[in-house]
Amino acid sequence: MSTTALMVTSQIGTFAADYGITKVVVWGLAASPLALTIDRFCNGLTRPFFGWVSDRMGRENTKFLAFALEGVAMAVWLSTIHIPVAFVLLPGLVFFGLGEIFSLFPSTLTDTFGARWATKNCGCLYIAQGIGADLLTAVLAIALLKPMRRRFLV
Repeated sequence: MSTTALMVTSQIGTFAADYGITKVVVWGLAASPLALTIDRFCNGLTRPFFGWVSDRMGRENTKFLAFALEGVAMAVWLSTIHIPVAFVLLPGLVFFGLGEIFSLFPSTLTDTFGARWATKNCGCLYIAQGIGADLLTAVLAIALLKPMRRRFLV
């Protein structure tokens, strides 16, 4: 789940250059630094917000809401990235959906397995997340990307 937000952070300058946003001013500020500032702010707000929501809606329902928000925000951002205000605001919404993983994943893990081994369990969770993402990417490279490129190059 962290891949989208990491991609946004690492590539926002490249996106700005590709879509002619590098010299654009939004609300009196340069668009790229403003976008990065807003996404950092949203990333900080999301953790207590989704913790509060999960106390009322449940962990799984809240995860669904946050993941859907992040996915929709990313799709809308990519389709409207050439619009300066969208370029500035939508990465913040992506990060608002992302920050949930750093509050609800450990909470869900502790709810499920208890607090006694919380640190060890969280370490295993994030290691498994990284390994799973790498293995999924490896499988997708062969199973999806290779056939797509073969069809494209023919």
